[in-house]
Amino acid sequence: MKKCSTIQNLLYLFLILDISITVNVAGDSPPPFTPTESITIDCGSPNDNIGLHGRVWTGDSMPKLFLVESKNNKSVSLKAFQQPRLGQVPFATARASNSEFTYVIPLTSGQKFIRLYFFPTSYPSFDPSKALFSIKAGDITLLKNFSATLHAQGGLNPDPEPTTPISVPQSSQHGKHEKKKTTIIGGGVGISGFVLLSLLCFFIIKRRMRVKDVTSSYGGSASGGQFSNSNKSIKSNNSSYLPSDICRLFPIAEIKAATNNFDTIFIIGVGGFGRVYKGFINGGATPVAIKRLDPESRQGALEFRTEIEMLSQLRYLHLVSLIGYCNDDNEMILVYDFMAHGTLRDHLYNTENPHLPWKQRLEICIGAARGLQYLHSGANHIIIHRDVKTTNILLDEKWVAKVSDFGLSKVGPTNMSKAYVSTLVKGSFGYLDPEYYRRQQLTEKSDVYSFGVVLCEVLCAKPPINRLAEKRQVNLAMWAQECYRNGTLYKIIDPFLKGKIAPECLKKYAEVAISCLHDEGIKRPSMNDVVWGLEFALQLQKSAEEEIKFGGDGTEIDAGDGDDAPRFHVFECADVSGEGFSRFSVAPSDEHISATKDSEVLISGAVFSELKNPQGR
Repeated sequence: MKKCSTIQNLLYLFLILDISITVNVAGDSPPPFTPTESITIDCGSPNDNIGLHGRVWTGDSMPKLFLVESKNNKSVSLKAFQQPRLGQVPFATARASNSEFTYVIPLTSGQKFIRLYFFPTSYPSFDPSKALFSIKAGDITLLKNFSATLHAQGGLNPDPEPTTPISVPQSSQHGKHEKKKTTIIGGGVGISGFVLLSLLCFFIIKRRMRVKDVTSSYGGSASGGQFSNSNKSIKSNNSSYLPSDICRLFPIAEIKAATNNFDTIFIIGVGGFGRVYKGFINGGATPVAIKRLDPESRQGALEFRTEIEMLSQLRYLHLVSLIGYCNDDNEMILVYDFMAHGTLRDHLYNTENPHLPWKQRLEICIGAARGLQYLHSGANHIIIHRDVKTTNILLDEKWVAKVSDFGLSKVGPTNMSKAYVSTLVKGSFGYLDPEYYRRQQLTEKSDVYSFGVVLCEVLCAKPPINRLAEKRQVNLAMWAQECYRNGTLYKIIDPFLKGKIAPECLKKYAEVAISCLHDEGIKRPSMNDVVWGLEFALQLQKSAEEEIKFGGDGTEIDAGDGDDAPRFHVFECADVSGEGFSRFSVAPSDEHISATKDSEVLISGAVFSELKNPQGR
């Protein structure tokens, strides 16, 4: 059993090696499998023991086995938690270690049938979700870096996916033997001498039974329906077809085939994690985004594991879907649904893409807000994203917004006595919550602050940090707040949007954005409130456009399309109270309507006009 030195290892393993020598003759049906020798290992046991049906289990401390441990490491044998209906053998003991260890088992030559039994349980100071599990036979890897918790809810003995047969030539030192291969769980291999079983903990568990109340890495129960494992593919809310086991393990060969060996022509983005490639899987039928960790990146195994743990449990329309991962050949790769329109930032500034219309920007913001709303209040636990920004909001072929990149995510407080999580400060410059930075206390309101910066970017089409600008304009969030207080926010919006935002919509949108940026987290709105505010702003925009399109008397006016669509004037008046947006009014470009202090009149006239007009529209 091996494990990376940075990952805790907990493996409660019952290993059976059924050994047989078979000869497959062309044209004959294969004979039934009959093991000629059987080796069973009872992890953590110092003695041989007899279990059910008279099966003899060999303790892993017995001389017939070789337990190889890393230097300065000492694994321990632990008493296992017992359930009344379980026998003592081999369920009484387990071997646990914080670093790698390996079993070396002497075997006779011939084909090998390897069967693994697992029983999930928990021990203090050991987190089973942080484990990797692999099997090697000589230089051939049969199973590598599988994840157990991703399959933990698969049911009783879920059917494994078929494994490609492996044919291995016999070593010349053992004489000339015919090459043999067979299709078995974990792969079939013809080999002689010693088989080195390297068990790298990361979790794939073929469970013999369900055990309730097993603590997961999130501090809750691992029982329930967090994962599924059926033989049929499932369809998510965003019409993406995903593997039936929710998170699929890709061999590196398949990843290389999907990207033409990481051809640079397939690169569609570069970030802190590394490069993102467009690839094709399932025989070229399914486009995917493949994110490959750069070895020089500051992000690493922890973020990689966090992303898998988070996204493998989350399925929601406005969250990017993780299809699978690859942890093979020293690579750390994540495979997602392909987002045809890239990131939100790709359509705001420093781009050759067409400008997004205002209503479309609003709809994208609403979608992203719903994604964060789900993380904060729709999942089993509060999940704090911690890296909300326009490059982490992706757009699919229908322009549906999806929150992505969960490498920095944290599970929020799990009890009412503590409203925050104490953690080192991580995030992106320009989006970082100043209160979180000062106190190192993380709450979901930190995501709200970051989303407020996103709202400013969408409105102004400017980056969150511009080091070349004059001092007061370097930080977009601070600049926007200053302009809001002065009643001049309309002066820094995207020039493309000038005259295309209904003033009452702009007022509501700005109110939501600035409230998200409040210096004190407790005074910021929840994401529920943000979603409601943005939906209200969208309704104000639609109602104002319809008022102009149909005119005050209900007669339709041909206003044209695109740049000729209904336009608005914004009349700004100085307001010593600081409520600069209280004096807006809506008007077509060719008429003047005096400003009013009573915004409620405009809201009721624009949004609820159907109630005033008995005939409706």
